[in-house]
Amino acid sequence: MITDRFEVPSRLRTTGIVLLLIGVLALVGGFATLLPGAEHDQARFWTVLLQNSVFFLFVSAASIFIQAAAGLAQGGWIVAYRRVPEAIGANVWVFGLIALIVLFSIVFGLGEHNPIYHWVHPHGDKVLEGKSSFLNKGMFAGFSIVTVGLWSWFGIKFRSMSLAQDRAPRNSTKIYWKMVAMSGAFLFVYALSMMSTTPWYWIMSIDAHWYSTLFSWYVFASSFVSGMALILLWTVYLKNRGNLEFVTKEHMHDLGKFMFAFSIFWTYLWFAQFMLIWYANIPEETTYFKIRMQGPYAFFFWANLILNFVLPILILMARPSKRNYFTIVFMAMTIIFGHWIDFYVMTMPGPLQQHWHLDWYELGIVCGFIGIMILTVSKTLAKADLVPVNNPFLKETLIHIS
Repeated sequence: MITDRFEVPSRLRTTGIVLLLIGVLALVGGFATLLPGAEHDQARFWTVLLQNSVFFLFVSAASIFIQAAAGLAQGGWIVAYRRVPEAIGANVWVFGLIALIVLFSIVFGLGEHNPIYHWVHPHGDKVLEGKSSFLNKGMFAGFSIVTVGLWSWFGIKFRSMSLAQDRAPRNSTKIYWKMVAMSGAFLFVYALSMMSTTPWYWIMSIDAHWYSTLFSWYVFASSFVSGMALILLWTVYLKNRGNLEFVTKEHMHDLGKFMFAFSIFWTYLWFAQFMLIWYANIPEETTYFKIRMQGPYAFFFWANLILNFVLPILILMARPSKRNYFTIVFMAMTIIFGHWIDFYVMTMPGPLQQHWHLDWYELGIVCGFIGIMILTVSKTLAKADLVPVNNPFLKETLIHIS
């Protein structure tokens, strides 16, 4: 029997706890500094929470999508490190619960003049009133609860079924084929949520006068490549700890190819959305990019392109770079940070307009979310063997050549 157990190192646990405490202190301190009637300060505080909670939820949910896509395609390449996306996906409920608390606090708790979601109280705005059949509190709450609930259930279910497959009689594939069917069901749910309604409600409705038919796909691409980078970081960490001995440079090459390919796919969607709006030059559409390209957000706008397109295409295009551990770890961290910037550009300019500055608690709150990710995923990884010993594609992943 092949065994490979992970024990959470005390240094990793301490790091997670310290980052979490920094986040909690930043949250409490930032909330304590809010003054009644200071609309821009309130908008900044709640938008920081919105950006981070949604970003980390989408990135963790991408792990469920990756499991489902690989399962439906019967891909053997992922089996060597399958426990990593399983552990991330199983904790979607944590980030989902945080996101719901933040979102509902914004929608239901910020009073008559909501500084983030202006559609909550249209105040005679004909455009927002025209969208009220879709943009309203009831629909927002309903879609949000159903989305988070289904994603959380699938994340937990995929991991539990994978562990059940290990305990099943040898060569039994009954549970495996149930997982394949579950993968199809999740992709259907994911298509109706992540690739349509959820980014509309949570992010695009911040700029409720503006809309893009490509927006959900754009958010999906950003989340997917960040999710793949997160899986790579955890896989390399476990590999360096002496675990996942069956993971080779061939598997790392695959992860590097996914990061490269979906960085290009993200860029294609960015260009398709931006270029058509720029070329048409219609005021109702260009206002979205004007506030981001000019003024205080211009630095982040162009940094977004450099981090998420220029660096990946220059560094990850060559085959050797995708097989070098230092290079792919550096690029994985760059991609995650770059797409965090991408979400920053999507969320911050709408509520704050030209009123930009960096508050001290903004970086602290990011640390808190990273701490939660470290603590939850490491704890889940330690609960079961890292090798899916009874997976039908275990042999294929052992001899995998990229």
